[in-house]
Amino acid sequence: MNPGSGTLVINILSEGKAETYEGIYQCTARNERGAAISNNIVVRPSRSPLWTKEKLEPMTLQNGQPLVLPCRPPIGLPPPIIFWMDNSFQRLPQSERVSQGLNGDLYFSNVLPEDTREDYICYARFNHTQTIQQKQPISVKVISGKSSGERPPTFLTPEGNASNKEELRGNTLSLECIAEGLPTPIIHWRKEDGTLPANRTFYKNFRKTLQIIHVSEADSGKYQCIAKNALGVVHHTIAVTVKAAPYWIMAPRNLVLSPGEDGSLICRANGNPKPKISWLTNGVPIEIAPDDPSRKIDGDTIIFSTIQERSSAVYQCNASNEYGYLLANAFVNVLAEPPRILTSANTLYQVIANRPALLDCVFFGSPLPTIEWFKGAKGSALREDIYVLHENGTLEIPVAQKDSTGTYTCVARNKLGMAKNEVQLEIKDPTMIIKQPEYAVVQRGGTVTFECKVKHDPTLVPTVRWLKDNSELPNEDRFTVNKDHLVIADVIDHDGGTYTCVANTTLDNVSASAMLSVVAPTPTPAPIYDVPNPPFDLELTNHLDKSVQLSWTPGDNNNSPITKFIIEYEDSMHDAGLWHHLTEVPGTQTTTQLQLSPYVNYSFRVVAVNSIGSSLPSEASEQYLTKAAEPDKNPTNVEGLGSEPDNLVITWKPLSGFESNGPGLQYKVSWRQKDGDDDWTSVVVANVSKYIVSGTPTFVPYLIKVQALNDVGFAPEPAAVMGHSGEDLPMVAPGNVRVNVVNSTLAEVHWDPVPLKSIRGHLQGYRIYYWKTQSTSKRSKRHLEKKILTFQGSKTHGMLPGLEPFSHYKLNVRVVNGKGEGPASPDRVFTTPEGVPSAPSSLKIINPTLDSLTLEWEPPSHPNGILTEYTLKYQPINSTHELGPLVDIKIPANKTRWTLKNLNFSTRYKFYFYAQTSAGSGSQITEEAVTTVDEGKMAGIPPDVGAGKVQAIKPRIRNLTAAAAETSATVSWEYEGPEHVTFYIEYGVVGSKEDWRKEIVNGSRSYFGLKGLMPGTAYKVRVGAEGDSGFVSAEDVFETGPAMASRQVDIATQGWFIGLMCAVALLILILLIVCFIRRNKGGKYPVKEKEDAHADPEIQPMKEDDGTFGEYSDAEYQRPSKKGSRTPSERTVDKAGSDDSLVDYGEGVNGQFNEDGSFIGQYSGKKEKEPAEGNESSEAPSPVNAMNSFV
Repeated sequence: MNPGSGTLVINILSEGKAETYEGIYQCTARNERGAAISNNIVVRPSRSPLWTKEKLEPMTLQNGQPLVLPCRPPIGLPPPIIFWMDNSFQRLPQSERVSQGLNGDLYFSNVLPEDTREDYICYARFNHTQTIQQKQPISVKVISGKSSGERPPTFLTPEGNASNKEELRGNTLSLECIAEGLPTPIIHWRKEDGTLPANRTFYKNFRKTLQIIHVSEADSGKYQCIAKNALGVVHHTIAVTVKAAPYWIMAPRNLVLSPGEDGSLICRANGNPKPKISWLTNGVPIEIAPDDPSRKIDGDTIIFSTIQERSSAVYQCNASNEYGYLLANAFVNVLAEPPRILTSANTLYQVIANRPALLDCVFFGSPLPTIEWFKGAKGSALREDIYVLHENGTLEIPVAQKDSTGTYTCVARNKLGMAKNEVQLEIKDPTMIIKQPEYAVVQRGGTVTFECKVKHDPTLVPTVRWLKDNSELPNEDRFTVNKDHLVIADVIDHDGGTYTCVANTTLDNVSASAMLSVVAPTPTPAPIYDVPNPPFDLELTNHLDKSVQLSWTPGDNNNSPITKFIIEYEDSMHDAGLWHHLTEVPGTQTTTQLQLSPYVNYSFRVVAVNSIGSSLPSEASEQYLTKAAEPDKNPTNVEGLGSEPDNLVITWKPLSGFESNGPGLQYKVSWRQKDGDDDWTSVVVANVSKYIVSGTPTFVPYLIKVQALNDVGFAPEPAAVMGHSGEDLPMVAPGNVRVNVVNSTLAEVHWDPVPLKSIRGHLQGYRIYYWKTQSTSKRSKRHLEKKILTFQGSKTHGMLPGLEPFSHYKLNVRVVNGKGEGPASPDRVFTTPEGVPSAPSSLKIINPTLDSLTLEWEPPSHPNGILTEYTLKYQPINSTHELGPLVDIKIPANKTRWTLKNLNFSTRYKFYFYAQTSAGSGSQITEEAVTTVDEGKMAGIPPDVGAGKVQAIKPRIRNLTAAAAETSATVSWEYEGPEHVTFYIEYGVVGSKEDWRKEIVNGSRSYFGLKGLMPGTAYKVRVGAEGDSGFVSAEDVFETGPAMASRQVDIATQGWFIGLMCAVALLILILLIVCFIRRNKGGKYPVKEKEDAHADPEIQPMKEDDGTFGEYSDAEYQRPSKKGSRTPSERTVDKAGSDDSLVDYGEGVNGQFNEDGSFIGQYSGKKEKEPAEGNESSEAPSPVNAMNSFV
């Protein structure tokens, strides 16, 4: 182990074989305050066993038959990478017909004569041992001639109609379906009752493999692959279950307490299955650690009560399930320190008047000291109505005045002592510019002076500097700066600009600016620049049906050239008084040919534009009426919707008068059923925007066309759009309604979908009506109000939150379309299980005597089941308010009164009382009372002793759950406590620094729906109560469902990439042939010897995706490189690599062949892995938290 670092170094070159060090390692750091431990580190050597010898018989098949070439590689650590090549080391081509499966086998959906060859070779590449193993070649002969015949698809893998798949949360889920058939089948994928997640779904191996990256519990479900060709379709369903190694919800944090204080360590984790929480102290299981009376373990929480200094220790929390574990260290430090003030004594603070002043008082102590500030030697404590006292001890004076000057004393106190510190505050006058520089105009060659007179506090020394255009003044002798003035001599044009005077002190700064304009020595009248005068003399010539020539004369340009002319028009027939933009022409052009529309009464005007702006419009030209023509466009926004079950309402956006192209604008409306053989039915209507077709069948798709026409003719034939006739109420109720009671307040409902033909409309969703018929405990016959939940779309299941425990419910399901609800399904009856009861309604202590007390109570208002018994616990309280031993009594459930005897006289007792059902214990109610006093001692007892009052029921929220969809979630909970409480929901994104978002729950419901959530996002949620007795539940974490997947482009299918890889493969093949010639065939070159001779060889990479080899490197002809080595030069495992998983490894090759024909590659280049952040815990993404691999 390296001295002083804690790093364990294992040198396998000098200290034995790697197998010697296989095992589980753990680091412990210990000092007098405790011991911390690391995660388990699993070390396993990599292995690459040889292929099992087997005799492979040649395969002979008819043309068109399916074929599977088995690979069955040896099991290595880590598993090898499989690829198929021929004797020439060329990758065998793959396609939709021929592809390699995830298990390495080569699948042929159907064989062709060109598949005949004798060198189908499967290669297994073991990266960590830097070797490639080769299977014996397989010979395949395809008999040409008549094909075996076309056939529908069947699956080669997986077998059967259904299979199961498990994957870990955060990993990549790979699902594979390979089918045979003739013609070659095409594979499609879909997820039942859901959609494939957006941005995380990829298709590999010609869509035969579906990959979903970063899977979560929301990705569980049934996935279906569909193989289809011209002769049929076959389906296979894969049921996917996503398990999860433990992950943190709340890791324990370091805790600093003072003796006698209370505190807690919380360790919360989630996973699938739910992880088990165990605690250690100083590396020892807490069950066998020395007992600490101030410590109590409550599941995932350690509670410290009245802690002492000897309780300081390092606690470890371990959350584990069958897929992994988490470990976190938390230091509980018990300190008893009197206050100390760390701010330097007599620190001087200087502040400008009317600005805030902040006086520091940095302190330390345990228990946390209280801070007070005083002004002057005998001043009283400063109040928060004038001053602001910050939690870190800082005193803020919001607006410091001259009278704020003085000495301020900070006093820190706790029960162990007191400390104080004095600081000084001085208030200074602000710096002001009382004479500012002024705007100046100077002739070229003249002199200008800017004045800047500053007033400041006499104890501060100002510095004045000048800037030109916010930059330093030019370094020229013409610029002179004295105390209050800036003088510029021999002014030039470049001196024009903004000059700024800046006055700085150590506490503030002010500035003032003025503009300098430089003019010519003998100014001449400046030309007048203005917008052009309006054009005039507009003339129309060359009149044609759809065009006319317009000419005009430009007005004066007013010393700025005209850049363009804008031509506008007015249509006095359809839009009189409105001018519209028609076209623009260059400023050098005064005539243009205008393209016009039919049947418009045109007038024109012209606007001239220069760099200053636009002229007034010219006078209007003479009018010109164009000839009518048939319409050249049809109405837009054509729709067909029914307002009644037996009609079809066709609507459209009519053409404008300008678009009519002629008089007599009408519309030809045509329709026919989409799936029928009927001819088009047409009717011509006036210039309207709606037509109603009556007598249609209910909710039938129609094809609709609306064509414009006028007195001249018809517009072009329009495209048909699809609409539907009117909807009617659904005819059929959902069937096979099933209810699964999840817990005492939540149930899950499933139903079969209604056939689309029976819906008779657009499916809006399904609606569940449910109501409570009676309580199992109270046998109430009161009929409660029905509740309704609607589930959008084609969902066939839903959750019912907010149910009452131990109650009978009925429900039915109805389908909903755009018209309304269909008939209800038969009522389904279900019963919620028992829950824990609420607290007893009241508890009174009566008839106190010298040695007895009588308790009377009323049963819980919400028993939530059948009460089995009551539990009464009580303990005495002495004069110093210390609690005595606790006595536990079980009382039958039919009792409402109980007398305790043999008590101590003149003693105060505290009682804890709660009811129980078979589901567990309910909330407790507490009370205190005193036995009567011996008359001889009555005088020493205060008059109010013995009159204890029943404390209010302590409310609580438990069983917080969240059922999430893609953009919404339903949150439910169980509440115990007083009635008429207003709840609220707070939620936010996990890991986000944004504030919690808050929603108020209407009424006293115990469920709430959250909407507008982001898909595929983890959220945290909690429930609280408003008012003085406000409280908040524990947090829950849920993840919304994924959004729709987007199409991805696979680079491996791009033509340019395939061509580039082919060229690289050809070059490598030539190099390999040259190497084979130079090295005697059958020569043996062990990899280990080359590693020993060359500790750092230059690496030539082997690409994993195409299976081609890197460039051959011979140690006799190539010098080793200084970089690219797989491990450090000392062959040690460095610290950064100590967390590597078996899946994190690099690859590369310097290739050679053994005598047995197997190919040995030397690889290097490790994929770098970022170290996990955080100094106290780490999360295991797999069953093995950390693993180092040795060769």
